[in-house]
Amino acid sequence: MDMRGSTGTGTTGTETGAAAQPFAAHTDIRARGWVARLPRSWQPYALLMRLDRPIGVWLLLLPALWAFALAAPDWGTGAWLAALFGLGATIMRGAGCIVNDLWDRELDKKVTRTAGRPLASGAVTARRAVVFLVALLLASLGILVQLNPLSIALGVLSLLPVALYPAAKRVTDFPQAVLGLTFSWGAPMGFAAATGHLGAAGLALYAAAFLWILGYDTVYAHQDREDDVLVGIRSTALHFGERTRPFLVACYSGTVALLALAGWLGGAGPWFWPALAVPALMLARQVRRLDIHDPALCLRLFQSNREIGLAVALAYLAGRL
Repeated sequence: MDMRGSTGTGTTGTETGAAAQPFAAHTDIRARGWVARLPRSWQPYALLMRLDRPIGVWLLLLPALWAFALAAPDWGTGAWLAALFGLGATIMRGAGCIVNDLWDRELDKKVTRTAGRPLASGAVTARRAVVFLVALLLASLGILVQLNPLSIALGVLSLLPVALYPAAKRVTDFPQAVLGLTFSWGAPMGFAAATGHLGAAGLALYAAAFLWILGYDTVYAHQDREDDVLVGIRSTALHFGERTRPFLVACYSGTVALLALAGWLGGAGPWFWPALAVPALMLARQVRRLDIHDPALCLRLFQSNREIGLAVALAYLAGRL
């Protein structure tokens, strides 16, 4: 996904300056929207943070939104925490992308979809990227210290899987599991921020988010199978290949079961149960539509997880009515 250094197939673009980048028809790596209107000297740093692709911020934030929807003591607290975590998710997702690209800058030069990334193309030097990374981490620290002590401790611990992910995809067929540990961290951290403790419901949310991410990032990785083989990157997409659909069935079935368990443990009301059927059906549709040989479809299915995650949050809110 956006934080990753995974690669992809497609046609090469033309490097025309600091903000230029190649992109394939089935990817969304391009400066557009408000990013394209930034001063040219700022654009490489926005692209380094993947601000042109907010889907990664959503996917990092959504497990925390589940926790607030389930466990926040009141609507005002939930809204305040959602705002804090939204800003924090934007900053930390950007920091994770920089760490990833520092690891992969030489590898990225060899792959069509990633050759235009700011570090790989030379639009940003490694030294400037490190300085920018430090600035982002300091900004995230300013947000973190506004939370309770347990949430602060969990926030500090989250740096470990962030740092490990770029190495994982070189040594295991399951780097998506490491990414799952990272991108699902908002569930326990958000639950702790909302309640001051990490109960069984928070752990069930964490496990549900982990399986969800393991599934959807496998779909994402199917864009990149050919180039991953060429450059030596490993993934669940390569490991399972044509057996991906049953793997997704297992991941997403576990996700729905654990979401239901979290709702039961968290005391969700009767409206939660029919509402949970909506994201369950959306996940089933994703599995049914999957064609691992269609990179563009894999990208669209991956992106649809934002709506799925929002549907889960709405189910937990329905359980409070």
